Amino acid sequence: MDYQKVYQEWLGDSYFDEDTKAELKGIADDENEIKERFYKSLEFGTAGLRGVIGAGTNRLNIYTVRKATQGLANYIIKSGGKERGVAIAYDSRRMSPEFADEAALCLAANGIKAYVFDALRPTPELSFAVRKLNCIAGINITASHNPPEYNGYKVYWEDGAQITPPHDKGIMAEVEAVTDYNNVKTMSLAEAKEAGLYEVIGDAIDDAYMVELKKQVIHQDAIDAVGKELKIVYSPLHGTGNVPVRRVLKELGFENVYVVKEQELPDGEFPTVSYPNPESKEAFELGLKLAKEVDADLVLATDPDADRLGVYVKDSKSGEYKVLTGNMSGCLLADYEIGQRKAAEGLPEDGYLIKTIVTSNMADAIAKGYGVGLIEVLTGFKFIGQQILGFETSGKGNYLFGFEESYGCLIGTHARDKDAIVATMALCEAAAYYKTQGKTLWDAMIDMYEKYGYYKDDIQSITLKGIEGLAKIQEILETLRKEPPTAFGEYKVLKARDYKADTIKDLATGEITATGLPSSNVLYYDLNDDAWLCVRPSGTEPKVKFYYGIKGVSLEDAEEKSAKLGKEVLEMIDKML
Repeated sequence: MDYQKVYQEWLGDSYFDEDTKAELKGIADDENEIKERFYKSLEFGTAGLRGVIGAGTNRLNIYTVRKATQGLANYIIKSGGKERGVAIAYDSRRMSPEFADEAALCLAANGIKAYVFDALRPTPELSFAVRKLNCIAGINITASHNPPEYNGYKVYWEDGAQITPPHDKGIMAEVEAVTDYNNVKTMSLAEAKEAGLYEVIGDAIDDAYMVELKKQVIHQDAIDAVGKELKIVYSPLHGTGNVPVRRVLKELGFENVYVVKEQELPDGEFPTVSYPNPESKEAFELGLKLAKEVDADLVLATDPDADRLGVYVKDSKSGEYKVLTGNMSGCLLADYEIGQRKAAEGLPEDGYLIKTIVTSNMADAIAKGYGVGLIEVLTGFKFIGQQILGFETSGKGNYLFGFEESYGCLIGTHARDKDAIVATMALCEAAAYYKTQGKTLWDAMIDMYEKYGYYKDDIQSITLKGIEGLAKIQEILETLRKEPPTAFGEYKVLKARDYKADTIKDLATGEITATGLPSSNVLYYDLNDDAWLCVRPSGTEPKVKFYYGIKGVSLEDAEEKSAKLGKEVLEMIDKML
């Protein structure tokens, strides 16, 4: 793409508004900035769009949102789903309401009804709404936990999950086919409403969503017994979780919920954090401060679109607040949900725990411990949703629990994306249950380690921005393909999986088998002693991630082994840069 030529076209075309042109004139003397904004079109990937907000083909703006929606509309019409409509939600980020309306009005101009939430809502509620309203698709305007300058555009299909094959490829092809912005349809809000193609939704969906969440409660008796005593600190991190989290906890009987005031209200600038990510220690500074003041049992934070949950729990013995990683909280909930359902009503013979390839091997041990099946899928919760759909359509298999290491899980099948609202509810329920047993959540975690093994999982990642960064990320993956490692420190590589080539190579025998999963630019190494390492580029950020996990014989041993393997990974990265 001749970026200077496209830049000049945007400046000269009457289709683009004056504010856009003024922004572009402001970078006239910055060759590199023009190149970054116009050297390519913002890629519509398998998760939709995600990018920096601003003018240009490689930025997220009303025009790139319209273009993506026109492609989606074309696919919906060809699929015969035009009459069913599309649900649209948005979060607290900059331009989220505006982008939601641009998408809705483009759909309306194509004769497709848009159901638009009256205010910001969490991602899992959008997934629920698609199913509740029997829509053909859904759109969520969010960039999840990215920095404030980003926004995004996620597409969901009729099952409530983010798009998977063949729909992802079909929609991507239709979006790529839209090459002239002047051919993108839109109409006014007044016209869309008059034509019955724009409907505002809200309270009725909220109420139905709450009903579904509360169906997942196993031990209301425990909540009734100690819910009034349990002290919970919660932060929505300036996002969408505040209203639904407080509502469900209140309705269940948790009376001592302390919300972090400084992070309570929606704010797309995320003023109290540099990065609104519940994985980040910084995100919990204010919550932990409040927790110490009120002597809280647990501290929770949801990311801006409330699909991911971060957790700290109090260790009553030391008085310290212990962080639970996504793997730890996911395993804690998996063990609680499956274990308590087994005790209460028994488990189906064909029940499954589902995890992603970069999720802890403790999940495998939990599944084995309860005698249930384990399914491993590619990274991305949509692949867990795809398995649930498979169970439904085939009539074989029962979904018990699904989670991924990146702080996301789903309890129940009301949604088909990770749901931090139901996770918050379930974790508070589990805290109440264990409290009736004289235990804290940290005690329950230690019990799990004793039962299944001291698994420790971690991640190292490097950010490589811009055109050169993208090329470097690909170079790292190709180098590892051409020169596959046989060991990482003291750990030997037993099997090497290449999900792009669909191969698993046994290094001892040389035997090659198929991965059985869709093609993905990911490398995975099975190591001895139940250890592993995986390399994959981020699908949403300019990063390459190195995930790894080990198994120790104690907390201290696991920490030591993990730190050692992490050091080996960092040294390997340094050699590649």
